[in-house]
Amino acid sequence: MSSENGRDPGERGEQLALIRETVRKAKAPRAKPRTWRGAALAGELPVARVLVDKGPVHLDKLWDYAVPAAMDDEAQPGVRVRVRFGAGTGKVRDGRREGGGLLDGYIVERIAESDYRGPLAALTQVVSPEPVLSPALLALCRAVADRYAGSLADVLQLAIPPRNARAEAERFPAPPPPPAVPSLASWGRYPDGPAFLDALARGGSPRAVWSALPGPHWPWELAATMAATLASGRGALVVMPDGRSAARVDAALTELVGRGMHTVLVADSGPEERYRRWLSIRRGAVRAVVGTRAAMYAPVADLGLVAIWDDGNSSHSDTNAPYPHARDVLLLRAVQEKAACLVGDLGRSVEATQLVENGWARALEAGREQVRTAAPLIRTVDDVEAARDEAARAARLPSLAWQTARAGLTRGPVLVQVPRRGYVPRLACVRCREPARCRHCAGPLEAHSNDSALGCGWCGREAPDWSCAECGGNRLRAQIVGARRTAEELGRAFPEVPVRTSGRDHILDTVPDRPALVVSTPGAEPLAEGGGYAAALLLDGWALLGRPDLRAGEEALRRWLGAAALVRGQAEGGTVAVIAEPTLRPVQALVRWDPVGHAVRELSERAELGFPPVSRMAAVTGRPEDVAELLGAAELPPGAEVLGPVPLPVQDPGRPRRPGDPPPGEAWERALVRVRPGQGAALAAALKAARAARLVKREGEPVRVRIDPPDLG
Repeated sequence: MSSENGRDPGERGEQLALIRETVRKAKAPRAKPRTWRGAALAGELPVARVLVDKGPVHLDKLWDYAVPAAMDDEAQPGVRVRVRFGAGTGKVRDGRREGGGLLDGYIVERIAESDYRGPLAALTQVVSPEPVLSPALLALCRAVADRYAGSLADVLQLAIPPRNARAEAERFPAPPPPPAVPSLASWGRYPDGPAFLDALARGGSPRAVWSALPGPHWPWELAATMAATLASGRGALVVMPDGRSAARVDAALTELVGRGMHTVLVADSGPEERYRRWLSIRRGAVRAVVGTRAAMYAPVADLGLVAIWDDGNSSHSDTNAPYPHARDVLLLRAVQEKAACLVGDLGRSVEATQLVENGWARALEAGREQVRTAAPLIRTVDDVEAARDEAARAARLPSLAWQTARAGLTRGPVLVQVPRRGYVPRLACVRCREPARCRHCAGPLEAHSNDSALGCGWCGREAPDWSCAECGGNRLRAQIVGARRTAEELGRAFPEVPVRTSGRDHILDTVPDRPALVVSTPGAEPLAEGGGYAAALLLDGWALLGRPDLRAGEEALRRWLGAAALVRGQAEGGTVAVIAEPTLRPVQALVRWDPVGHAVRELSERAELGFPPVSRMAAVTGRPEDVAELLGAAELPPGAEVLGPVPLPVQDPGRPRRPGDPPPGEAWERALVRVRPGQGAALAAALKAARAARLVKREGEPVRVRIDPPDLG
């Protein structure tokens, strides 16, 4: 028996208790920060210029730090570092500034001597030797920050995904050789299509605005442009509005060039997998990228093509500061990196039309004969006539729409598009449906209270004696229609047919090629197997056209085209019935399938009234006193016009808060600042400088500034 085992159990218990008490009273040693006090500095270029990952605009500059000799090899431009920030000048020991909080940052460059003559703090740590911030990405992010009156740190948070050590430890294979030039396939339907693909394959940088034909071919046509760019030995980047459309282009590109040539960047991948794919792009393992909004910053080497699909989709506008739009970011990349550019859509946004009108890009369209072959037959029903129709009382379907659905169900599924709940319509004349606008700034009129008092949603002026400028009428109309009730009523009207729904909570990817009613909100329409839907019903067009927004007509047409393009062509019996006033411009554009003509006329009208994109605008939102102080302090460009401010709806504490909404219970206002073409950069710089000055002086609460807001109201 050992001496240990021979001890009395009570004695051992007393010793254990004494040890526990000693440990309990001992103070845990505190980790001391690495100050590099007295450490030798790097022999060459001992100063690192660091972009600190801190968002306020008044800190939007580079800060100098000393580089210890032990970090000389790893502290290279582009790597992530940690630094001490905010210590002040009082804590200096052995020639090194100490203290302050630890912040992340990026080394932008190494220099021999700092312009700052005081003592420098040393870099605390090189987080990773991976150079994630390249000079091209830095230049792009700087341009985006300047355009949108934001800070460079905010843009970098959107551009560079968070680090993952396991992903960085992986080894990526060498990129495969360039593929063969793809066949023209359906690009032959466009007169200039073969020439565009040939220019990409030869290493050229053409710029085009593409109006795609309806039908299932556009994902393969978009993939063919990427394959042609890859064949030239360059990289390609395509940004899609959502993961479903990105998956379609991914499948098409895989079919054209095989696996290993490209990757997909979407939010659904998860942080680790997304960073792994991002690294495969940065290290050159893949040369092509298909992704959603965040992919617009993907570090593609030797970029030869940037493309965006459905640029009018609101999902392309970032909801995080400084709120950049993917289209504008890709246009900046095309200019900076001398790459080809393709803006594609089934329709045509006003911004894309402006690129064609000013000669920056060329139109890529099919002839009218090709359009008539590919598009379905469009038939219209006036919503006033529908209200008088006895057949509409059974399922809110007028006779023509009921007959269209009944005939379509004999051949396959029928799509029913209904406006999403939550659309708030603007006011319009009952007689001619002309939107009610302010006589001062042409903004939309709204009923501000229950007493029917009218006021402008932009400048806030009242319009008590409004009358329609087109027909002289003085009666206004608004309408909101729900979607769930539509599905229930359709089920009762067609009891023998299954009814499927697709919306925000549950989106279907595909539906089988057999008779069924598919009720969907705009943007959530599933694909129909077997060649497309037999027919489509576009209900309650007034709810789309009546939104209180400058883009209501353009957005309604975009939604309708997206749904109608899923229907079989007219030669195969495809028919679309739209319930809307037939004389309205968006409805006529749908009937003729002429989104280009609609966009051209819309751009001309906006130029006459001074609306974006011809002019540049900024929305300034916050508490009334803060908005007034910021606008009063900002040195706005000559001729700048301030519209408003107007009060924003007070948010209910029980409702979910969207990005940019006021805090619950607080009364906020919004003012719009409009400037002439060519003054957008000056407007952004003035508002950014005014915000920075307020932050330095710590005056009031922060004010939200958004350049070129997509929703003007």
